Amino acid sequence: MNVAVVVQRYGAQINGGAELHARYIAEHLSRHVKVQVFTTCARDYITWKNEYAPGEETIGGVRVVRFPVAHPRDPRAFGRHSATVFDEIHSIGDELAWLESEGPTSPALVRHVARSAASVDWFLFFSYRYYHAFHGARAVPSKALLVPTAERDAAAGVEIFSPVFRGVRGLMYNSLEERALINAVSGNQDVPGTVVGVGSEIPDHPQAGRFRRKHSLRRPFAIYVGRIDENKGCREMFAHFQRYAAAHPRGLDLLLVGNAVIPIPDHPRIRHLGFLEDQDKYDALAAADLLIMPSFYESLSMVVLEAWALGKPVLVNGRCDVLKGQTLRSNGGLYYETAEEFAEALYMLEGAGPVNAILGRNGREYFKRNYAWPVIERKYLEMFDRLRKEPARRMEPLPGWFARRRRGLQPAAARVAAIPAGPAPTGGRA
Repeated sequence: MNVAVVVQRYGAQINGGAELHARYIAEHLSRHVKVQVFTTCARDYITWKNEYAPGEETIGGVRVVRFPVAHPRDPRAFGRHSATVFDEIHSIGDELAWLESEGPTSPALVRHVARSAASVDWFLFFSYRYYHAFHGARAVPSKALLVPTAERDAAAGVEIFSPVFRGVRGLMYNSLEERALINAVSGNQDVPGTVVGVGSEIPDHPQAGRFRRKHSLRRPFAIYVGRIDENKGCREMFAHFQRYAAAHPRGLDLLLVGNAVIPIPDHPRIRHLGFLEDQDKYDALAAADLLIMPSFYESLSMVVLEAWALGKPVLVNGRCDVLKGQTLRSNGGLYYETAEEFAEALYMLEGAGPVNAILGRNGREYFKRNYAWPVIERKYLEMFDRLRKEPARRMEPLPGWFARRRRGLQPAAARVAAIPAGPAPTGGRA
C-alpha cells in the first residue's frame, strides 16, 4: 500500500501542532505501509516564504517532496478577505479569494497530487483550511482522507469547506468535539470517520532532577509549553497567574517553554526558557507539578497528551470545548473560566496536595487507552481497509462563474456561533 501525506509544512525543525502531527503519523505509518510526504518549501507559517529547496529529501526515513509557494502571504489582503468572509454577507468567490490569500498557495503541489493519483492508494490531507487540502482533495476525491485539525473558530463556518467534508472518503478526527463541530457545520454524518488523534514520542525515562540542575530550579512550578501568543490564551494566563501569585506567596512558579510573540511580564515567579529540544522538554514536564493549557481554540493539544503520558495533571481553559471535554473524560485535571477558578485550581493541583497524583494517574491511563501508538496505527490501518471495501463518494463540484459571485452566504463566524457549544458527553471515547 502506498500512502501520501500532504501537509502545508514539514520538517524536523517544524513543531507546529498540525505539522508535527503529520510527521508523527507519516513516520509511524511507514512501519506498516509505504509512505511519502508532499509539502511546500515554506518554513514560516505567517509569511509562507519559500525557505526550503524544492525537490526530494529524506526525513526520519520518509521520502519528502517539496514544491514552491506561488507567493507569500500579504497580511493586509488576508485581513480584508477574512473580515469579508467571517463577518459579512459574501459570495463563494469571496471565500475562494480568502483561501488564496491565506496560503500557502502552491498550484505545483496540487498538480503533483493529481499526477500521483494512479500510483498512490490513499492521500492523507492535513489541515482542512489550507489551499493544498481544499484543492488537493478535490483533485483526488476517490482517494482523499482528511485530517481536519479543526478548531471552533470562524474558519470552520466557511461554506466552501462543507462539500469537501461531505465528499472525501473518510475523516480522521482529533476529538469528539471536532467531529461534532464538523458534523454540525457540514451535515457529513454519513461520511466514514473515526476519532483517532495522535500519539507522541515520549522517552522512557525523562529526568526531572537533570532538568532542575541544568536550569537551577529549586522551587515547585507549573509549566506552559507552546507558542507564547495571545491567541493561545497566554495574556489571560499571565494576568490570572499574577493574581494567584499575590494570593499564594509560597505557591507555584510559572515556567514558560516556547517562542514568545507577545511580551512576558517581568515577574519574579515567571521564567521563560525559550524553545527547548525534546529531551529537555520532556525532562521539564517530568519536573513540573502540572501543565497549564490556556488556549481558547484547539482540535487536540499534543502537549496535554504528553503531560498525561508522564503522569502529570493539567489545568485547561474551560472555554475550549475540546480541552474541557478531554479533561472531563480523562478525569486527568481541572478546568477554569475565571481568574478565581484558575487560582483555586492551581492551588489544588500543587504536587504536595492530595489530588495531584490521583489526577495524574488518571491522565496516564487515558493516554494509554486512547493515544498509545499501537492504538493510533491500528485505527489508520483499519480505516484504509474499510474504505478499500466501500464505494467511492462523489465530491460536489464548485459552482459556475455567475454563481460564485452571488452574494448570499451567511458570515462564517455567525454560522459557527449558531452551533451549540460545550464538550461532548463524558461517556464517549477519546
